[in-house]
Amino acid sequence: MYSSDTQIRVRYAETDQMGYVYHGNYAAYFEVARTEAFRQLGIRYKDLEADGVGMPVGEIRTRFRRPARYDDLLTVRLLLKQPAEGSRVLFEYEIYNEAKELLTEGHTLMVFVSTATGRPVPIPAEIQNKLAPYFSDDELVGPVTPAAQKLPAEAPAAAAFIPNKPATPTE
Repeated sequence: MYSSDTQIRVRYAETDQMGYVYHGNYAAYFEVARTEAFRQLGIRYKDLEADGVGMPVGEIRTRFRRPARYDDLLTVRLLLKQPAEGSRVLFEYEIYNEAKELLTEGHTLMVFVSTATGRPVPIPAEIQNKLAPYFSDDELVGPVTPAAQKLPAEAPAAAAFIPNKPATPTE
């Protein structure tokens, strides 16, 4: 398992009228944690993109337990509990305040895609090699873990995002 902590200070502009961090900002906090975790591993998004590989979000989930507020110093813990496989990697997150109270949990399922075609591609060998030391040999070559079995087989085709024509009414 790989774990990385990133600290983020809540800015006033990130809060809503109730003084809570606005829910939409958590996706950005997750992104900061992913980017910093990869940077700690020697992986830069900028280099991936230069090599023609993107990592769009295929799924995001956030569960709010307690609110974060202006000027809180948050620790965003990123966890990779299972190895990346195929064209996907599942990042899990826990966000704590300075009192070490769990405020938020979530995950993002990232899909490696060709920036030229938008289609899924295998996880680059460089990333596999940098993550491999954090997992046992059984995890790297064994059967898919139960959590991974629930993930979609691949990212939806581009056509999945094209709206269908409205049905013609029948009489």
